Order: sequence, then C-alpha cells, then structure tokens
Amino acid sequence: METYDQVSDNISADKKREYWNTAFGLQEVDNIKPSNYLKTLANDHVEGKKSYYEVSENLNTYYQTASNEDKDEREADLVSEAIYSILADEAFSFNILTFKSYHRRLFEKLDPNVFRPGEFRTVNITKKEPILDGDTVQYQDFGLLEESLQYDFNEESQASYLELSSQDKIARLAEFTSRIWQVHPFLEGNTRTTAVFIEKYLRSLGFKIDNKMFEKYSLYFRNALVRANYSNLPKNISATNEYLLYFFENLLLDTNHDLDNSALYI
Repeated sequence: METYDQVSDNISADKKREYWNTAFGLQEVDNIKPSNYLKTLANDHVEGKKSYYEVSENLNTYYQTASNEDKDEREADLVSEAIYSILADEAFSFNILTFKSYHRRLFEKLDPNVFRPGEFRTVNITKKEPILDGDTVQYQDFGLLEESLQYDFNEESQASYLELSSQDKIARLAEFTSRIWQVHPFLEGNTRTTAVFIEKYLRSLGFKIDNKMFEKYSLYFRNALVRANYSNLPKNISATNEYLLYFFENLLLDTNHDLDNSALYI
C-alpha cells in the first residue's frame, strides 16, 4: 500500500482543486462518478481543512462500514483518491515499472480478482465499443505484452523532440499514447492508467497541461484511442489519429477543437 509521506500538502489550493477535478473526470471513461462524500472531503482538502492523510483515512473508514456498498461509487472514490496522490507526487521515471506501479496504486484497494493490480493480463480480451456499433479493437496478444511495451518505451526514450515542430511533437506523443493503450496490458483500468502515466510524462518533458481536457473530455479521450486503433475495411473504416490529435492539441497547445463524442461513432 502507498505511504502517505509520498503525498505533499505543500501545493496551492488551485493545484489541489485541479488534480481532484482531473481525478473525478477520469472516472467517466468507465461511466462511474465519485460520491458526494468524497467531493466534500476533497473540498475540505482544497480549503486546508483536512490533510491528504485525513482525506484518505476518512475515505477508508467510510468504505469499511456495511452501509456504503455502492460498487461504482466505491471504485470511483478509491481510484480518484489514488489518481490525486500520483498527480500531486513530483516523482516520475519513464519506464514500464512506473506504468505498472501506477496501475497497482490506482486499483490496489479494489477486488484483486477483477483488477489484478500491477499485473499484466494472462488472457486475450475483447471489449464491445458503443462507438464501433458493438465491435472491438484488436488488442495485443497476451503473450507479447511485455515485448510490445518494451519496444514502444525504448523507441520513445530514444526520440529527439528538439528539432520537431509543435505539431510534430504532438503527433509523436499522441502516437506513443495510442500504441501503449492498444497493448491494453491490464484486465481493467487501462485508459485511466494510461492517462495518468501520459500526464506525468508530459509534465516531465516540461509541457504545461490544460487538465480541463481530462476533467471534461476523458470519455472523448478514450473513444479517440479506440478510433486510432480500429480498422474495418469491408465498412471502409480505417484507423485514424485525427480525433486523438484534436484532444492533444487542446491539451497542450491551447487550441479549441470541438471535442464532440458523437463525431467518433462509425
């Protein structure tokens, strides 16, 4: 389990609010919402009435009582708290171990049989996507997960961004994000883990991030990843990074693309 000294309260109220709102917004990728109880705790934290330690302890106590058994709210609350703790922690290393560690931290308080925190899946998976009319993205074979991620991480770590235009930087970062998401190494929680990892990576590169994109458009982010990794030639549909680029340009370049989920449906 995470130790509390990793999470500093020595950040501004605005940053605390931004990180909590980002954590809450990311739950939309699974169509779940945090409880009003956690929102109240988070507001107390932002206003300096409670420390992060107190928020975490209060939340753990809340879910130890028999009356608090809303499964979706429990997941949204505990994962939101973990996302906040990662975003508020300045430490970061660009490697697969960090990626796995973030998944573990996000889901370690939930059912281990469902989420397998920090463990790569050992079966192949499909997911019916509403925007694909019930079809699925073809995810990486479970036997090649480690090798695929290692290839993607190695290639990205050797990339030189210095000579690239802003648009080319965005395109490369979007492509890397798309590739590690397509691997889908975990049974559940891949999009939230990818989003948190990519935010930390972007910050380590010096980018200023508009976190309202993850707060308000996390479902668009997930659906854009789906479209970036789906082809169906008999239906004249090919994989496209177009929508993912719109998201990243808004995230990093202060553009104002209309991120309309309905445009992503085939």
